[in-house]
Amino acid sequence: MSCCAPGTEAVVDNAVSSEELWLASRDLGGGRRSLDLSVPGVHCGACMTKIEGALAALPEVERARVNLSTKRVSVTFRDAVDGRRPDPEGYLAAIASQGYQAHLFQDLADASDALRNQLLIAVAVAGFAATNIMLLSVSVWSGAEAATRDLFHWISAMIAAPALVFSGRFFFISAWNALRRGQTNMDVPISLAVILSYGVSLWETIHHGEHAWFDATTSLLFFLLIGRTLDHLMRDRARSAVLGLARLSPRGATVIGANSEREYKPVDEIRAGDRMLVSAGERLAVDAVVLSGQSDIDWSIVNGESNPVPAQMGDRLLAGTLNLTGSLSVEAVADARQSFLAEVIALMEAAEGGKARYRRIADRAARLYSPVVHLLALMAFVGWGLYDGDWKHALLVAVAVLVITCPCALGLAVPVVQVVAAGRLFRGGIMVKDGSAMERLADVSDVVFDKTGTLTLGRARLVNPDDITPERFRIAAGLALHSRHPLSLALVRACAERPAVFDTISEIAGGGLEAATAQGTWRLGSRAFALGGAAGDGGNAGQSEVVLSLDRRAQGVFRFEDMIRPAAASTIAALAGAGIGSTVLSGDREGVVRRLARSLGIQGWRSDLSPMAKVEAIEQMRRDGAKVLMVGDGINDAPALRMAHVSMAPSTAAEVGRQAADFVFMREGLDAVTTAIEVSRRAGALIRENFALAIGYNVIAVPVALFGYATPLLAAIAMSTSSLIVVANSLRLNALAGPESEDRALPQSEMEARPA
Repeated sequence: MSCCAPGTEAVVDNAVSSEELWLASRDLGGGRRSLDLSVPGVHCGACMTKIEGALAALPEVERARVNLSTKRVSVTFRDAVDGRRPDPEGYLAAIASQGYQAHLFQDLADASDALRNQLLIAVAVAGFAATNIMLLSVSVWSGAEAATRDLFHWISAMIAAPALVFSGRFFFISAWNALRRGQTNMDVPISLAVILSYGVSLWETIHHGEHAWFDATTSLLFFLLIGRTLDHLMRDRARSAVLGLARLSPRGATVIGANSEREYKPVDEIRAGDRMLVSAGERLAVDAVVLSGQSDIDWSIVNGESNPVPAQMGDRLLAGTLNLTGSLSVEAVADARQSFLAEVIALMEAAEGGKARYRRIADRAARLYSPVVHLLALMAFVGWGLYDGDWKHALLVAVAVLVITCPCALGLAVPVVQVVAAGRLFRGGIMVKDGSAMERLADVSDVVFDKTGTLTLGRARLVNPDDITPERFRIAAGLALHSRHPLSLALVRACAERPAVFDTISEIAGGGLEAATAQGTWRLGSRAFALGGAAGDGGNAGQSEVVLSLDRRAQGVFRFEDMIRPAAASTIAALAGAGIGSTVLSGDREGVVRRLARSLGIQGWRSDLSPMAKVEAIEQMRRDGAKVLMVGDGINDAPALRMAHVSMAPSTAAEVGRQAADFVFMREGLDAVTTAIEVSRRAGALIRENFALAIGYNVIAVPVALFGYATPLLAAIAMSTSSLIVVANSLRLNALAGPESEDRALPQSEMEARPA
């Protein structure tokens, strides 16, 4: 878990000219511009600090921010300094001066994680070498004769050499990049220990020495790589959220020219004022206003609600909303960079940051580790050399100090617990996407819930089947069969009879279904569509309704309500018992949200909220000192999920909602929230225990090495033992967490008594 520069030589991307960089920047107004760069080598808090500091030192730069999940560096700068335009190539050079390669930010869909694959291969190579050398060492320890011992030592040297070069390159290149700039990091003493240990072992082998420490060298490397790989895998999970939202954005749209010709244009080429044709089944590429046509629009990306909203001339539609039924002619009111989806992505990235407390502790330890270890090793070398005049023995003592103080146990303290806890949660139906999120979840003081799809299941249920005659039910179901509207699907599911058959049925965009028969014209849909006149809810606040009419006279009213998620009430009660507050933030109507909140015993609730309003509400709670867990499921919840201290989503959530969340629960019951909090709190306690074990090990082991009582081999064994102790302590989480809890679904009677 080292804090280091990337594992490749840093170069400036000379394929991009200064003019191209300038054109890629955005005009923010007021003499300010913004440029987005990609730095694939960023992987820790110290990396972010180095890059931000180097860019902030440039005179024209007002702000530089590194996003760890997307590997994006956003630079805000003045467009003129002393009457001259600044050269953006200087930003690439500044980043390169810190040992990182930078280039223009590209679509995340084209990115691949080569570093992850390289780390996994390096772990396999180091483990293979360590295992085989250890087998050879057993024969040496058993008293092999001199010739046999020398042969085994040479075989070990030949196995260790390529393994060290291949698997150790992550540490060696990082250490070299730091040293050549007059800096140091945790990889410097690690590299010294590995190289000196191998060098002394090779010297002993050449001179027919009795002892060699190739097994210690490869084992040291193996454990270090395990810690780094686990850390990388956990951090990389967060990158998928923005990628999913970027994939949701359409690649382009059909633009109508001045002479009514149609041309498909990429989304980046669409400008405000362009007329576009949006067919049924297509998403809006940019924010636009309807010029002609009628349709139903899926606004779940905005308000999280599954019910479509009618659209007609003059209505404004947002990028990413889905056209369901009719064809629309629209006019763009913003380009892609200023549209709704771009704003949502920006909110998600703005909420991203280094929130992990234990990661900050590790970063601070990294700044102290290298100089302290170097000083101890130097003191041991000089002290023993002057004491007995045996400089070879002094060198071995110094190597032992470097090896025994290797931060393997400290490096494994956090990621091993996170992996064990993630496995425990997975068996309980909860997936962890970001290991550091468990640290944050253990500290939550408030839980914010979305309504539809979170506190409820997002599935409509007919509540008044006995009010409808069987014949009218059959007719309504026969009409509803021809629609994919959620309420139509629920009506068909509730019908116990065979639906009626109609010769011709037409679906009216934004209204409902219509069928002409010998009896007259049957209609099924909204009250305004079925009966004519103004819309209304028939006095049933908190419920949705579908009206069946014959020649505009009501024949039946079907009322629906959303089903409460199993264990919702017991979860709210359990949170209250633990001193954790609950709040509902929803885009739904006031009456519906009030009714649900009261039925579940939630005191705080707000309705009719946009994605940005949810973000503002959570930000206000954060300013008031609350540590918020956001539980939501919609695309519209993604910015709030990222802004919260920690976040969770059900598996039924929209793809972007699942990707933006730190946790995803596969079980239907809402008690997954309390399960995750319990496991996370126990994981936090184990991490603190691991830190104590790692520190205690060093308190005991360092004096032993300094006083010459540990050879490099014993030092490696001690180091490995400390790592195994940390791993064994982490595995206690499985026993502490208890058996996997099952969904505790509410009885049907309780669900009916608590309508959504």
